[in-house]
Amino acid sequence: MNLSLAIALTGGIASGKSTAASLLKLYGYHIICADEIAHQKLESSAEEVVRAFGEGILKDRDLDSSKIDRQKLGAIVFSNKNARQKLESILHPKIREEILSQAQMQESKGIPYFVDIPLFFETNSYPISRSLLIYTTKELQLKRLQERNHLSEEEALKRIESQISLEDKRVMASDVIENYGTLEELQSAIESYLRTL
Repeated sequence: MNLSLAIALTGGIASGKSTAASLLKLYGYHIICADEIAHQKLESSAEEVVRAFGEGILKDRDLDSSKIDRQKLGAIVFSNKNARQKLESILHPKIREEILSQAQMQESKGIPYFVDIPLFFETNSYPISRSLLIYTTKELQLKRLQERNHLSEEEALKRIESQISLEDKRVMASDVIENYGTLEELQSAIESYLRTL
């Protein structure tokens, strides 16, 4: 299966990819969001994930014992490669299946659409030939991530370094939008890109 109308929208953690996705939506493009699908699959696979990682990843048990605390789980998987691979082996096949199913529906409409996949180059498991990378510097990634997620520099670095660097992704991507400045500058760069579509 080749998704000929799909464009993989990718980036690195805190590079501005979600903001770019919101802007593309404003211009009327359909976005399939891997993160949203991942959250759904994490919830529907909660029992399996708790069996793999233990009850320590659950939210406060007095409130709702079946809910996974994503921050607790994140702390485990971002500091341990084996734990991350274990979680990916549970979730990735389910996420991929749902993305491909939604993509098939979009293909039938005959209009280009975006598949927002943070780990597009890491997983290398999607039949999509075009990609758009939202690029920024590692320093900006670090600053944004620390501010957004209230992480220490060490925690933020662990998360950034769990992904292929944006420098390496830049070489692999079909198109690159640089995101160092204001929202208006990002919007203007996206408008220029869309004119070439």
